[in-house]
Amino acid sequence: VQLQASGGGLVQPGGSLRLSCAAPGFTLDYDAIGWFRQAPGKEREGVLCLSESDDIIYYSDSVKGRFTIGRDGAKNTAYLQMNSLKREDTAVYYCATAPGSCRPEEYAFNSWGQGTQVTVSS
Repeated sequence: VQLQASGGGLVQPGGSLRLSCAAPGFTLDYDAIGWFRQAPGKEREGVLCLSESDDIIYYSDSVKGRFTIGRDGAKNTAYLQMNSLKREDTAVYYCATAPGSCRPEEYAFNSWGQGTQVTVSS
């Protein structure tokens, strides 16, 4: 499944962005959906994940209380709502899917999107 991530852009500190993850021709209803990010010069890291039963698992403590994830069944997409953005949230964000429950290992996710750039700057 080829995922399509979108919604990135330039935002000021304290602002909000909503990223979307689409899977044209496939349903996301039965998969775990994870969001990962890679900041310049750093390794990719997990941000958070939505399990097949809609439990939210946070991989990064730094986004708790600011980021959330959900599904839009009508549009067959998943979203990452990012509020109170900080400069350190600047990264390329990737969505990925895994069968069943959320796991922290990237290899558990078998479909990936191309990434969307989020830049937090004044």
